[in-house]
Amino acid sequence: MIDLLITYDVSTLTEAGRKRLRRVARICVAHGQRVQNSVFEVSVTEVQLLALRERLLQAMDVTEDSVCIYRLRQPREKFVESYGLDRYTDFSEPLIL
Repeated sequence: MIDLLITYDVSTLTEAGRKRLRRVARICVAHGQRVQNSVFEVSVTEVQLLALRERLLQAMDVTEDSVCIYRLRQPREKFVESYGLDRYTDFSEPLIL
């Protein structure tokens, strides 16, 4: 699995921009977990990454919006420092409800 950080900034000055923002957010929610408003942590395979990238490119307007995909180093606990409210959940471990 590849761990990614996806960030986006979608222009919302028009109704079309607001629709693009919702579309990009839905794509990210389907692949990972929101850690801030426009920031997601995602775990995918190489094939899933190709599909995710394609969906994001189709949803955005490259003349007005931006999407950045960062590959995270492993293990996350060693390379990511988080302070305050940390919304990250490790889905690779058993979840107890």
